[in-house]
Amino acid sequence: MMIEEISSSLIDYFGEKVVQIEPNAWQVEEENFRLLVLLSDEQTWLRILIPIAPVQEAQAILSQLLEANFDITQSTRYAVHQNVVWGVFQYPFSSVTETDFTAAIATLIELHKKGFSEFFNQLIESRIRQVVLMAKRQGQSMEATMQTLERFYAEGLMGEMEADPQVKERTLEAWRQQLERLWPEVE
Repeated sequence: MMIEEISSSLIDYFGEKVVQIEPNAWQVEEENFRLLVLLSDEQTWLRILIPIAPVQEAQAILSQLLEANFDITQSTRYAVHQNVVWGVFQYPFSSVTETDFTAAIATLIELHKKGFSEFFNQLIESRIRQVVLMAKRQGQSMEATMQTLERFYAEGLMGEMEADPQVKERTLEAWRQQLERLWPEVE
């Protein structure tokens, strides 16, 4: 891939939203994201970056993000810089093809769109599994565990329940569904 091909590929992909901010740097600002394409000064490395979220939003799931770097994200990676979690593609520029380039952009945009919901869902499930395991070790039934959770919410130990009874019912129903799903699986 040549430097000129970066501009043309970006324009093919994003149209007029592409701005060359320096000789070796491009930016694309869409409604929902900002994408940066950077070449090192020696033009040996290509880096494509997309901010995903402030690092504070990801503190509880940083280990899952690192696991995703190992198992899921392929040639892109999660990274932290300046208190932001970024999606990053970094590759030797001499080896990058246009196919690699556009695939990396698509993957980074997909990481941005997905956000962290999948990781938070995994974290929540692991915490619910811990609740089930502790309840079973204490000899509680699923119904007794549900009553304990209701009491914890009523006492404010599990967070404040909204004054709206529908919110309370939805929250407790979500717990019930998760307990019913996970109870037989956890030993």
